[in-house]
Amino acid sequence: MNGYNHSNEKAIYTSQAHHYERLISREDYQHNIPRLLNQITPFEGLEVVELGAGTGRLTRLLASLVKRIYAFDLSPHMLAVAADKLHERGFENHDLAVADHRSLPLPGGFADVVISGWSVCYLVTWSGETWQGELDRALDEMRRVLRPGGKIILLETLGTGYETPTPPEPLVKYYSYLEALGFAREWARTDYQFASLAEAEELTRFFFGEELRRQVVEKKWSVLPECTGVWWREHPPTGYLKSRNG
Repeated sequence: MNGYNHSNEKAIYTSQAHHYERLISREDYQHNIPRLLNQITPFEGLEVVELGAGTGRLTRLLASLVKRIYAFDLSPHMLAVAADKLHERGFENHDLAVADHRSLPLPGGFADVVISGWSVCYLVTWSGETWQGELDRALDEMRRVLRPGGKIILLETLGTGYETPTPPEPLVKYYSYLEALGFAREWARTDYQFASLAEAEELTRFFFGEELRRQVVEKKWSVLPECTGVWWREHPPTGYLKSRNG
């Protein structure tokens, strides 16, 4: 069991954003994600493009640092929650819009960093046998909007309910492909800390499904282990994906 059982994920992203926000607000109580990102690049004063922004978890984290962040998602429902949360925090240095990873409404050489948290994986799991071509399209689009010397940064799960990296089977090929393209990888524990066992059971069932819910109850987990991987690569002026084609 690795927690990757999101049979209702499309419904969640189109109609259950507030419940989703409750879940993700519990993750990474150790604050390891900011530490990892800071090790990869200092974000102060940068122009950042975020893909798959969802309810704005990374958007809010980065808005306190960057010059401006341009956040995109396929779901207007999710972005509406993101906009409310950013407004509550008093952030004004952001633009939110609906867009696909593979077709961004931005000129070339626009950003210092392109970052995506827990979303590029769906190009793999939703695309079936064409996943590699769809992923290539997204990576090419990320490269297009980056300035030379900019970075692509991708965050993905390395296993929910595990204390050490245990990649979900549907994503193993994706992660291997990134590393074959020269992406570096680091990981950290980003556990969910719930207010109670009852809340852990409720929110685990909501997103991860019945099997992990039973595990939470059996082990009395009010803290649910989670491993998160971060992959990154610098964008040189030319030849970024040359290794893909030999």
